[in-house]
Amino acid sequence: MRSSKKRRLNWKLIRRITYGYKRYLFFAIVAVLCSIFLSYAIPMVTSFAIDSVLAGQDVSLPGIFRPFMDHLGGPESARDNLTACAMLLLFLTLLDGLCSHVRSRLVNFASEGSAMTLRNALYEHLQNVPYDYHKHTSVGDLVQRCSSDVEIVRRFVSMQFIEIVRTITRVVIAAVILFSIHVPLTFLSMSTLPILFLISFFYFKKVRAEFVIADDAEGELSATLQENLTGVRVVRAFGQQKSEMDKFTEKNKAYRHLTYRVLKLLAYYWGGTDALCYLQIALSTAAGVYLAATTTTFTLGNVLLFSSYTGMLTWPVRQLGRILADMGRATVAMERLDEILSAPLEQEPGKALKPEIRGNIQFSHVNFGYDYPDEVLKDISFEVRSGQTIGILGATGSGKSSLVQLLQRLYPVTGGHIYLDGVDINDIEHEHLRSHIGIVLQEPFLYSRSILDNIRITDPSASAEEVYSAAKAAAVHDVIQHFDKGYDTLVGERGVTLSGGQQQRVAIARTLMRKTPILIFDDSMSAVDTETDQAIRKALRGIRGQSTTFIISHRITTLMESDRILVLDQGRLVEEGTHAELLSKHGIYSRIAEIQEATGQVRLDEKGASL
Repeated sequence: MRSSKKRRLNWKLIRRITYGYKRYLFFAIVAVLCSIFLSYAIPMVTSFAIDSVLAGQDVSLPGIFRPFMDHLGGPESARDNLTACAMLLLFLTLLDGLCSHVRSRLVNFASEGSAMTLRNALYEHLQNVPYDYHKHTSVGDLVQRCSSDVEIVRRFVSMQFIEIVRTITRVVIAAVILFSIHVPLTFLSMSTLPILFLISFFYFKKVRAEFVIADDAEGELSATLQENLTGVRVVRAFGQQKSEMDKFTEKNKAYRHLTYRVLKLLAYYWGGTDALCYLQIALSTAAGVYLAATTTTFTLGNVLLFSSYTGMLTWPVRQLGRILADMGRATVAMERLDEILSAPLEQEPGKALKPEIRGNIQFSHVNFGYDYPDEVLKDISFEVRSGQTIGILGATGSGKSSLVQLLQRLYPVTGGHIYLDGVDINDIEHEHLRSHIGIVLQEPFLYSRSILDNIRITDPSASAEEVYSAAKAAAVHDVIQHFDKGYDTLVGERGVTLSGGQQQRVAIARTLMRKTPILIFDDSMSAVDTETDQAIRKALRGIRGQSTTFIISHRITTLMESDRILVLDQGRLVEEGTHAELLSKHGIYSRIAEIQEATGQVRLDEKGASL
C-alpha cells in the first residue's frame, strides 16, 4: 500500500510527455476561448432580438458591444432585417461548433501523442532497469500501470487539462457580464456556488482515496490473471482450476466492491449537484421573471440572459468536482508511473570498455549474495581457456545459475573479481559483454511467432540455410520438418504448442545462431531424452574450440565429455577436474555417477569411463 503523503500533479512528467505537442494544446486553448466567447454571444444576441428588435426597448447589450451595434445601424436596422438576427445566431452556432471540433482534434492529437510518448518512455525504461528489478516486481501490476494508468493520464490531458481553463474562464466571464446587468440578482444567482464548491472539494478528497484503493485492487486482479494464464498448464496438470477460480473470484469481488464504492460516490455527487444546479437556475429564473414583471429596468431578454448565464456559472463549478476527481486519479496514476520511471537504470560501474572477447575467463575469490549478508557463492576461483567446455554440477541451490549470471553481470559480485580476457567485467560495457555471451535457460522463452522467426530472432538477416544448420546442431531440424507447416509453424504464446524438449531445442538453435565466443547451457537439456541429448552433445563437439562453453546439468552423461567439470556444494567449489579424475576422487561427483549408473542413466566400465 502506498503512503498517504500529500499528492500533487506531477507537472514535470506532464511537461515531459507533452513535449512536442505544446503548440497543439496552445491552439486548443485558443479554440476553447473562442468557443466560450461564442457561447456567451449567442444568448446575448437572442436577448437583443427579444428586447431591442421585437419589443422596441433600449439596447440590452453590455457597453462593449454597443458601438458595434451602432455601426450596423442600431435596432431599427435590425428590426427591418429580422432574418439577419436569425442568420447571425445560425452563424455563431456553426462557428461555435467549428471551434469545438478544432479543439477536439487538437486535444486528441496531443493526448494520443502524449500517451504514445509515455508508453515508449515506460517500455524503454523497463528495458534498461537492472535485472533484479523485474525479479521483485509483479508483471501483472506493471502491465496494469502501463495500460490503465497511461489511459487515465491520457484522459486527463485530453479532457480535464483543457476543462480547467474552460471552467475558470466561463465563470469569470459570466460573473462579469451578470454583474454589469443586475448586481443583486447576480448575487442570488451565485448563492449556491460556495455550497457547490465545498461539496466538490470534499468529494474530491473522498473519491481520490477510494481511487487509490481501487487501483491497487485492479493491479492485484491483473497480477492474478497474468499468473494464471502464464501457468495454465501447471494449473491443469495439478487439477487446480477450482482453486484458481476461487482465488480469482475473490480478487474480482474485492475489485467490484471497491469500484462500486467509487461509482456510488459518483452517483451521490452527480445526483446531488444536478439538483442543486437546477435549483439555482430555477431561483434565478423566478427572480428574473418577478423583476421583469414589477420593474421597467429588467426585461425578458435579461431573464433569458440570467437563466442561460446562471447555468454557465453553476455547471462549471459542478464540473469542478469531476475535474478534481479526475485530477486525483491522474495524480495517483502519475505517481504509479513515476515509480517506474524513477527506478534507477542499470549503471556502468567501470570504464565501459569494448575489448575483443575471445573467451578466456578467470574467477578470482568471487563471493556473491542476493541479500546481504547471506552468500550464495563463497570464494570461487577457477580459470577457463578460450574454446574449453566446462561442465558444472551441483545440488539445487548450490549456486550454479548464480555463477553464470555473474558472468553476464546480471548481478554485481559482492567480493572478488571476474576477468574476461584479462579485463575486469565491471569495466566492460554491459551491452558489449552480453552480446558476446549466448545463453539457453532451463525454461526457455519463445515468442508468439513462427519457428523460423524464433530461431533467427538474434540475427534477422540470417538465411534459411543458416537457420537449418543451427536447428540441425540442436537436433530439432527433423522434428520441425514433420510439422504441417515446417518452419512456418506458429509456436503460440510462450511456445505452448511445442513440448518442453522441443522448446529447449528451438532455444538452443536460436542461441547457436549468434555464434558468440561464450555459450552457456543452464540445465537446458533437462527436458530432452538421452538420445537427443547425445545428438546435441555430438553437434557441440563439432564447434568445440570455437566457443568457450559452460554446461550446467544434473546428468553425468551430459557433463562427462567436458574439458573440466566444476562441482559446487552449498556455494563452494569443492571438486574440479576431468570426468575420470573426479571419479577417482570418490567424492560428490563419483557418488552421483554411481547413483545414476545404478538407475541405468549412465554406464561406466571398471576404469570409470563412459560406455
